[in-house]
Amino acid sequence: MGFSFRKQDLDLVLVPSGLLIMFVYHLVLLFRYIHKPHTTFMGFENNDKRAWIESIMKDKEKNVSTALTVIVSNINASVYLATISLTLCSIIGVWIANSASVVFESNIIYGDTRQITMAIKFITLLTCFLLAFSCFVQSARHLVHASYLISNPSNDVSASSVELSVIRGGELWSLGLRALYFALNLLLWFFGPIPMFICSVCIVILLHCLDSNSTPFNEYGSGTQTAKRNARRDV
Repeated sequence: MGFSFRKQDLDLVLVPSGLLIMFVYHLVLLFRYIHKPHTTFMGFENNDKRAWIESIMKDKEKNVSTALTVIVSNINASVYLATISLTLCSIIGVWIANSASVVFESNIIYGDTRQITMAIKFITLLTCFLLAFSCFVQSARHLVHASYLISNPSNDVSASSVELSVIRGGELWSLGLRALYFALNLLLWFFGPIPMFICSVCIVILLHCLDSNSTPFNEYGSGTQTAKRNARRDV
């Protein structure tokens, strides 16, 4: 008795494969970010952030207004993307309530269009947007905390505490963006598993070009000696 391959079976093959490609890439990126930060653009940015914070903290009274302007602009960007993510969550919720998924159940879609599959699509897409919203909100929270530390008139505030808040805010910002990348990938799943798989491959190739860094860390003097030592150690 021969095996008949149906178009619904494409979802069982291409969708997990596409998600696996995305997950494996980000696991490798996380390993590089932790152990070899100089090979990632996020590590390169963190080195610049450390130097910026140390220069700000050397003369807080003179640089506090500039520092707060930079941080507020980052807070506004996080809040803006958090608002967009929450709005998209609301739209998806209304869409589910109104059973508008009939649009994606036509024979034009080459893949599984059963009700249970459509429900999984909506739930996973909604999860990604909720995760992005949470990351952007937490990013704004850490940046607000950094603004309190920088504007504190006391000289007892260390540069390391400000650095921790700023870098964590940047990391959560990056996580929020990654959740949006996954959401874009899952959004194309509504048009079939083939566009979703192609999107997964294209996103990984694009992110590899954007996340990789071959430029040596900028040397700003004694303020970034720790970062430079870590970079040399990981070579």
